[in-house]
Amino acid sequence: MKIGLFGGTFNPVHFGHLRAAEEIRESFSLDKIIFIPLNLPPHKNINDIISSHHRFTMLENATKENSTFSVSKIEMERSGKSYSIETIKYFLKNSNPPPELFFILGVDAFLDITTWEKYDKLFYLCNFIVMSRSGYPEVPLEKILPEDISRDFTYLENMNSYIHVSKHAVHYTKISLLDISSTKIRSNIKSGKSIKYLLSEVAEDYIKQNKLYKT
Repeated sequence: MKIGLFGGTFNPVHFGHLRAAEEIRESFSLDKIIFIPLNLPPHKNINDIISSHHRFTMLENATKENSTFSVSKIEMERSGKSYSIETIKYFLKNSNPPPELFFILGVDAFLDITTWEKYDKLFYLCNFIVMSRSGYPEVPLEKILPEDISRDFTYLENMNSYIHVSKHAVHYTKISLLDISSTKIRSNIKSGKSIKYLLSEVAEDYIKQNKLYKT
């Protein structure tokens, strides 16, 4: 199977996340996309992140009508900070036969990949799909590969992809740039503004019922 792994804080999940996942699933003919809410993201201020239980529940409710979407608790159940290399190894080890994995992330995150735990080892384990992000200029694919490992890749112009020596690929793809962010949603809630049409009704109702992001 071809499986996309879509990690993030999802604080909260919104239509930008869901639309991006659907477009990528279709473009790369993925059988399934697994959303993975992070427990303790290494690169974010955890003081602004609500409990993983709330974020997981909203994700589960927002994705349940799409049979190709699912949500994993793997990083929530792991103590300490969330490292992508551990998650990728988990899905490879616990599937028979091992799936072809596609790690999905925004261009902003990929530009910081050299700060990730054992980042150079990741390309030996799975493919990467780097997606455009609202607020970020379009970056040529050849400029987003870390310089110290670029020698391990070969560019395939007809695919707009780089192939690693392990035969895994780094793909760059444009998605519909919905100008929606979790930061904006949290800000609207704190200031008493509407969040309608920025996220699913089930997520909006859950936030209101649990009085989330008020302070």
